Amino acid sequence: MLFNSTEFFIFFPVVVTLYFLTPYNRRWIILLLASYYFYMAWKPEYSIILMVSTVIDYLCGRAMGRIPDEDKSRRKPYLYISLLSNLSILALFKYYNFFNDSARSLAEGMGMGYAMPAFELLLPMGISFYTFQTMSYSIDVYNGRIKAEKHLGIFALFVTFFPQLVAGPIERAGNLLGQLHKSSSFDYARVVAGLRRMAWGFFKKIVIADNLALLVNQVYNNPTDYEGFTLILATIFFAFQIYCDFSGYSDIAIGAAQVMGYNLMENFRRPYFSKTISEFWSRWHISLSSWFRDYLYIPLGGNRVVKWRWYYNLFITFLVSGLWHGANWTFVVWGALHGFYLVFAIVTAKQRNAVANSLGLTSNPVLYKWVQVLTVFTLVCFSWIFFRANSLADALYIVKYSVVGLGNISQVFAGINLDHLLFMDQSAKVFVVSVAAIVVMETVHLIQRNGSVSQLIMRRPAAVRWSIYYIAVIAVLLFGQFGNQEFIYFQF
Repeated sequence: MLFNSTEFFIFFPVVVTLYFLTPYNRRWIILLLASYYFYMAWKPEYSIILMVSTVIDYLCGRAMGRIPDEDKSRRKPYLYISLLSNLSILALFKYYNFFNDSARSLAEGMGMGYAMPAFELLLPMGISFYTFQTMSYSIDVYNGRIKAEKHLGIFALFVTFFPQLVAGPIERAGNLLGQLHKSSSFDYARVVAGLRRMAWGFFKKIVIADNLALLVNQVYNNPTDYEGFTLILATIFFAFQIYCDFSGYSDIAIGAAQVMGYNLMENFRRPYFSKTISEFWSRWHISLSSWFRDYLYIPLGGNRVVKWRWYYNLFITFLVSGLWHGANWTFVVWGALHGFYLVFAIVTAKQRNAVANSLGLTSNPVLYKWVQVLTVFTLVCFSWIFFRANSLADALYIVKYSVVGLGNISQVFAGINLDHLLFMDQSAKVFVVSVAAIVVMETVHLIQRNGSVSQLIMRRPAAVRWSIYYIAVIAVLLFGQFGNQEFIYFQF
């Protein structure tokens, strides 16, 4: 089920109403049934995979929980069963054909025969999210960070909690499991705050991301039809599309959980205002970047090793992160680029500071900050080319012919026909709405640096508050795209 669908606008109020009408000790049943219905609305038979994964991890957790924390050697077999079962499911459905096709291409290139068949399997929605969530649970139980969950129903709800089931945030058991044992009474202020957060998410998704998708898809699905500034503009638009699409989902998920009294972790904090790539990853998809930090980067040794090994740990972590995002070499390159960015930033820190000093940038902190922000945004946009491109060949074409546009930016101000400039089979309205909505969003982000916009709204008189709400709803209805466009991260 999509958040931006008619079904969800019926489903959610019904679930919330039933939730608050149900006795406290039975509410988990309502949420568990609702979560499975939410998932099965997509493809019912794939819920079996979800059930199997849940039962295996529950039993492994219980088995580890019966063994003293200090006796890790006896816990280890159960940890391996949990991890191998989850990774095997992920490998079969998400990566088998990718590696199989790569091996076939390599064999054929060497003039060798290759008989391993391909499997026509539909990727289960959200599989990368819920497998990582349950894997973190098993690892935390193994390490004694949390106690094993004894209630199968509550554990199943932790795995399937519908607001964040298919695209995160990737919750930790230490945060969510304890909350699921409790139930909150109806709180008007909390419910309104949650609905307000959901509305902001819908604005980002339906008005910004889905309008930008019309422009971005036209170029990235036919890149050889374009060159120069058009490719640059499409890439910048994709940067905002993917941010609004994914952070919009997170806002809706966090808001929906908040309505029912549950707190999910923040997943985005204005990432395009980052001054370094490292800071970008502390603001972008926080639940995933912190997952890789805690369960891959730190176990590899983190930065507590010799320098070359530190660089290796960083690079491998982001290489794996790229592969997590998709079974395509474009995602591997995307992850490798971010790994390279981080290593390069460490290696060249002194030289870059010396250049900044020689140019007088450090004496003007405000200017220096915006130079850094623009530099990071440019590097991130460059990497987005590989993330969005349908193939490496397309990505390399876009990189090559975007360079042409760097010398032609002045054309933007030269009175070129708008439809030609904006690569439009789409109407100029789509472009204008997209740009205006981005300006609104970034204005809100600038205000958020000084405090919560939600709290600022709540301090206004009722007439002002409701005027803002009505304007937001009308804007979504007038300027949104209502084609039930899937969220980008559903494919992961």
